[in-house]
Amino acid sequence: MVADFSAPRTLKQLDAAICACARCPRLIDWCREVAITKRAAYAQDDYWGGPVPGFGATRPRIWIVGLAPGAHGANRTGRMFTGDRSGDWLYGALHRAGLASQSESMSRLDGQRLEHVRITAAVHCAPPLNKPTLTEQRECAHWLLTELDIVTPTLRVALALGGIAWAATLAAFRDRGWDVPRVTFGHGAEVVVSLTTGRVAREITILGSYHPSQQNTFTGRLTTGMLDAVITRVRAAADLSA
Repeated sequence: MVADFSAPRTLKQLDAAICACARCPRLIDWCREVAITKRAAYAQDDYWGGPVPGFGATRPRIWIVGLAPGAHGANRTGRMFTGDRSGDWLYGALHRAGLASQSESMSRLDGQRLEHVRITAAVHCAPPLNKPTLTEQRECAHWLLTELDIVTPTLRVALALGGIAWAATLAAFRDRGWDVPRVTFGHGAEVVVSLTTGRVAREITILGSYHPSQQNTFTGRLTTGMLDAVITRVRAAADLSA
């Protein structure tokens, strides 16, 4: 594969490029519309209203991939999993595992810090009904591939939240030449991917979890204990003591 020297080479450059992206007009229009109409509870808020960049450590050992920003969560606050119930669940679990400085994430200016963790998404714009089209998923895969290139040197484990994120994450590793066994998504699913460069072999663990959406948490499909158990496995796979 020929290197693309115009691609972002740092997470800072990547985040800036994502914020300026306009590849999917339907999603851009939807994000802006939501930012104008707003939800009554957030009528006084100044919505972000556009593509949301990743958030977290600059040299992560743990890479968390979600589906897409929530219309009144990350699309409002400008930070992944921030300002909605899904974020309450995810950051709560990360905090209990010692990977986040705060148990809640309400604003991109709230001082939240992640330890060894970077959070991103398969799609960086909020989609109507939380359902990006296949074309939109393919367009945004470019950013996931670029981010994988940047974080690979320090990465030990990836956590995919939901089936779309699972498929996107495995596809990204396959695209970059990793040997990825075919494993069906499910809560607690695990696959170890490998890559040999010259005589050096490398492995990264990918774990799956149900997405902490209200649809899953309100129905009991995903419980606090289930999410904590997966995050515990993530932390162990990251081998933070090394």
